Amino acid sequence: MSSLPEQRLLLVHAHPDDESINQGATMAKYVAEGRGVTLVTCTAGEMGEVLVPDLQHLAFEKDGGLADQRRQELAAAMKALGVTDHRFLGGFGCYHDSGMAWHEDGHAVPAEFVPDNAFWNADLTEAADHLVAVIREVRPQVLVTYDEFGGYGHPDHIQAHRVAMYAALLAAAPSYRRDLGEAWDIAKIYWGAMSESRMRAGLRALRDAGDTTTFEGMDPEGPLPRFVVSDDDLTTMVDALDHVDRKMAALAAHATQITLDGPFFALSNNLGDAVWGQEFFRLVKGTVGPVDDDGWEADLFAGL
Repeated sequence: MSSLPEQRLLLVHAHPDDESINQGATMAKYVAEGRGVTLVTCTAGEMGEVLVPDLQHLAFEKDGGLADQRRQELAAAMKALGVTDHRFLGGFGCYHDSGMAWHEDGHAVPAEFVPDNAFWNADLTEAADHLVAVIREVRPQVLVTYDEFGGYGHPDHIQAHRVAMYAALLAAAPSYRRDLGEAWDIAKIYWGAMSESRMRAGLRALRDAGDTTTFEGMDPEGPLPRFVVSDDDLTTMVDALDHVDRKMAALAAHATQITLDGPFFALSNNLGDAVWGQEFFRLVKGTVGPVDDDGWEADLFAGL
């Protein structure tokens, strides 16, 4: 174990690009500081929309092959962030992207068609065991994943939450699956989040600038989607503004999925790099460490 960095972060995400969108700046910051960063991606994102015209033939409903493309994009994104330890849950191709549909209320739900070997249909214990082996190998003090709704309801995000939380519990039990390694109890578990105050400020700036189409239907003073979390429920804000360029490079690497005219890029035009470089979290296991003047931890490892 002496070869492991002193502080180690494990992130569990559903598809390539989720990690860069949600915690890319934090990942880059911690790598630069010499901390261990391990990413586990649960599917290859085979059902994703292809935004590059010349690659649209790779879409699942056409010729297919998007998995290999997104694996390459993920590798390029991790190179941009400096992350050298990134893995697919159970190995590449073990679990297939489940796809999704949009509910009339504006959140994601499972689609009528769910592919064979979809992650949504995975046996929870089997999937968790793959992650238990990683946890016991890497021995992270901190785990980051989604909340119970997966942010916006995507079935793969919800399943990633379930697998991560269950695996963390199983990995800590000394008598459970000794063949998967020595028990390890993760000290702090976080769910990634979007700050309500930040989101409302961004929406106000967009509307004041005359933009009524970005996040269409969202009222800065009204109800917001479930991926927006009350600041009262947030515990941590990692300021990684010095690493925004690396996050932007990682986002650009996911070329089939992300375009520079997306809604969050519109937010950043009004709020600046803080949209990308300050990332928020909810602590759901462990003890909040020292906080700043705003009442938030500035470090996921605070207090350890």
